[in-house]
Amino acid sequence: MKDTTPPPVLAAPGILEVEHHGVEPIPDHERTATPFDLFRLIFGGANTFVTVILGSVPILLGLSFVDALWVTVAGVLLGSLIVAPMALFGPVSGSNNAVSSSGHFGAHGRIIGSCLALLVAVAFYSISVWTSGDVIIGAAHEFFDVPSSPWALGAVYSVLAVLMLVVCIYGFRFMLWVNKVAIIGATAMFLAGIFAFWDKFDFGYSGAFGINGVASVDPAFWAAAIGAGLVVMSNPVSFATFLGDWTRYIPKETSRSKLMVSVILANLATLLPFIFGLATTSIIASSAQPFFEAGDYVGGLLNVSPIWYCIPISILAIIGGMSTGTGLLYGTGLDFASIVPRLSRIQSTILIGVSSLAFIFFGKFVLNVVQSISTFAILIVTCTAPWMVIMIIGFVKRKGWYDQDALQVFNRRLKGGIYWFNDGWNWRAVAVWAVSAVAGLLFVNVPGQFVGWLSPIVAGIDISIPVAAGLACLLYLTVLKTFPEPYEVFGPMNGPSSSQKPMSSTESNATPTSDTLLQQKASQ
Repeated sequence: MKDTTPPPVLAAPGILEVEHHGVEPIPDHERTATPFDLFRLIFGGANTFVTVILGSVPILLGLSFVDALWVTVAGVLLGSLIVAPMALFGPVSGSNNAVSSSGHFGAHGRIIGSCLALLVAVAFYSISVWTSGDVIIGAAHEFFDVPSSPWALGAVYSVLAVLMLVVCIYGFRFMLWVNKVAIIGATAMFLAGIFAFWDKFDFGYSGAFGINGVASVDPAFWAAAIGAGLVVMSNPVSFATFLGDWTRYIPKETSRSKLMVSVILANLATLLPFIFGLATTSIIASSAQPFFEAGDYVGGLLNVSPIWYCIPISILAIIGGMSTGTGLLYGTGLDFASIVPRLSRIQSTILIGVSSLAFIFFGKFVLNVVQSISTFAILIVTCTAPWMVIMIIGFVKRKGWYDQDALQVFNRRLKGGIYWFNDGWNWRAVAVWAVSAVAGLLFVNVPGQFVGWLSPIVAGIDISIPVAAGLACLLYLTVLKTFPEPYEVFGPMNGPSSSQKPMSSTESNATPTSDTLLQQKASQ
């Protein structure tokens, strides 16, 4: 008699159960995350002082509060619309976005996405730790006379970094719980700022260009407005390489529109820390303090804050730094483990965490690159924009179809597969990305830090990201039309060629059977 007993229902791991999954596809029974969880991870990761610092930029560049507000809203909205489709890869591939990029850049070309993710993570992780640590020590010094010294800063940096590392070692579900707490806590602290600064805030703050500067014909105004808008836009765009780290835990059948709406709403919610940065920076500027001229937002904020707000500021620095840092460190550790398969996700996370802490100390106390790291982040985001455009166009062209096994060829140290292209590189995507990224860098304009060679021809207006993204879109569509990709990559309707089944690195002259591939995977 046939056994009709239903299979046991496997429970998903608990919050404090250490995650052991790497970039291999997440089992269906563990895909219990929802679009709302994605919202919390994005909003929690950006509801921090790092976003506040970015929010201070429009005022620092001389815009009035009203103009800065319009620029900020436009930058956040545009950036969220651009990055939203990057949430679609994880549920389909069951892996992170760097692995998914194998489908367009090739089994080896996916290294581009991994390198971009690593550089973005190191930059924003460092900014997060530095900012949070400086705020905590600054508040303690300003209001409780705690000595501000390199030793004190180093101690706070270390504690924050270790806490972030512990969360990342536990993995996705513990990180999700931390972000749930961070959203509530950080939002409450920002809202408390309304009472702290209400009597000092001037909605009519005019800035360097005067009220209603949007009507100005001064080229410097437009350079400041567009430059500020791109800095704001870089915040949502910076999530492009990391969204797959979280959406791989969302069921494949989840509505794509719900995923994209979650990304858009989460980024729109970050207007809270952005506007906090705008308002408080205008207060600092109105007070004619040297902090504003020096671009020292943290020092200026502490100087204008009432004494009772020191505790909320410190809490905000801790929980905000935790939510930002854990998301970045988790994704980088996960991806690095796929590049170096001999390392587990946990080992890779520890290695990246320790290395990042070393960079934080060296960069702060030896090289003094705290100001330069923001410029570096802008350069990396400029290079990420064309990579993101290529991925989105590719997703549309493939109608969201990917072969999960073929995406894992690089991680499993195999050869071949439908994404092998030319020795593991899809020259179409790689060439378009390289040309577009270089073109974008030529138009970067960060005065005193990095000015691209072609920036002067557009009156110093930073159009780096629009150039990089727009050129990538134009070139990639042209290349795909002129040099069509192999029909196998478009899905089972065309049927993959048997000659392109994955081959092991030691058997490159023979096509292994399915059984052979299973044995190879098991042995690894």
